[in-house]
Order: sequence, then structure tokens, then C-alpha cells
Amino acid sequence: MLLPSDEAGRGRPVVLLHARPTDRTMWGAHLPLLADAGLRAIALDLPGHGDALVPADREVAPWTDVLDTLDHLGADRFVLAGNSLGALVALQAAITAPERIEGLVLVGYRPHDQPASPRLQAAWDAERTALAAGDLDAAVTAGVEAWTSAGATDAVRAHAARMLRGQLTEQLAHGEPSLAADPLGEGTAVLRTLTVPALVGVGEHDMPDFFEGGQALARDLDAGEAVVIPAAGHLAPLEQPSTFCTLLLDFVRHLPEQER
Repeated sequence: MLLPSDEAGRGRPVVLLHARPTDRTMWGAHLPLLADAGLRAIALDLPGHGDALVPADREVAPWTDVLDTLDHLGADRFVLAGNSLGALVALQAAITAPERIEGLVLVGYRPHDQPASPRLQAAWDAERTALAAGDLDAAVTAGVEAWTSAGATDAVRAHAARMLRGQLTEQLAHGEPSLAADPLGEGTAVLRTLTVPALVGVGEHDMPDFFEGGQALARDLDAGEAVVIPAAGHLAPLEQPSTFCTLLLDFVRHLPEQER
């Protein structure tokens, strides 16, 4: 499927992939910043999020949808930047089409087979309990508390709540789409085959799961130490757009020039 997109600017394409509780609007503050720096910034809705509605009986392969959409948009080679679910999909796309990936910027990553910390399990349980009771407001509140830091602004929390409400409403109405076989497979061996430049980050106030997952991912990708984004929780790019864009721009400036 072709994914809904927003974009700004011209130049090297940088593709922004959102976290699970959110949609492409989490990148609204980033698009003009990246465009002003001379990049073509493209934000996509992943299947089942935002405007990317998925029929109940359709199996989805988000990584393939990302690649097909970028074909449609005329972006042959690009940098992928993802937060949480977006980081996972970026890795899946990189394994599927490594020749198209110029770099990876991955924030808030945790492999699915990593045991959940008590804090993460409590966040999942709070959301599930509220949804089972039909209390969407409580589920949204639990999600905002889990995925943003205590110091997040009211505007950030309100934005997170809007996105989370939309995602949960869609989930309640249509369920979660079934996923195609994960190209990452089991374990981390396939990640070590990637040779593209990478930067791995985590919010300063994120859960320990994502520090552990990020550090392991940085080792697997030979990306150096994971970067800690100050004053941010799991949705670090949403809470700290300027800091995130500075990291991303510095990363892109050190990449080889694109072939014309």
C-alpha cells in the first residue's frame, strides 16, 4: 500500500518513521527545520496509524510499504530515521533493501524478544486494562504517562494524547493488522550484516528496556555508544525536536555525498 506522507524541502531525502502510539504528525516541528537545512524531509504514516487505514483481513509488511511509497515519491536512496516502532521498521527496510539506505538514525529501540521490565509491563497492563473496561480516556492517559517524560510540556502531552487516541480508536474499531514474516528473523545475526552508517539514541528518561535495547543495537550495528537525548522520554523526538534535528543533521553531514 502507498502510505500517507507529508514532506518539506529539497535535497537528500530523510525519511521520518513514527512510534507506535503516534502518527506522522509527530514530525510536524521537524519538517521545516530539516527543510531549512537543505534536506528533503518525508514523514510517513505506518500501516494502521494516522491516515494509513488497513482492511481487517489484510496482512501488512510496513517495511515493504515504506519502500514502495518512496519509489512512488521518487526517492531512490535515503536516510531512515525512526522512533520506537519506526526504528524497527527502518531496520526491516534496511535488511530488505540495504542498497537504498544511506544511513540509519534509530531512537527508542527494543527487540521484541527482550524481556519487559516491570515498568514497561505495567505500562502495557494499564493500557490493556483500560481498553478491556471500555475506558478510552484512561488508556490514553496511561499511554501519555508511559511514553512522555514528567517534564514534557502541556503541548507535547496534548499532541501525544491526540495521536494515541486516534491510534487506539482505530485499533478498537478494526483490530491490529496481522504482520508478514519479519525480515529480521530471530536473534541479531542479520543486523550485523548491515554496513550502513548508523546512530542509535534513547531519551534520558526512557524505560530501562530501551537503554538496554539501544546499547545492544549500537553494538550490533557498530554504531559506537548510544546517544542519550536530554530531558526526554520514549518519544524523544517529539519532546525535543530541535535536539533531535541537530543530532540528525550532524549525522547526515558526515555521510558521503550523494551521487548525482
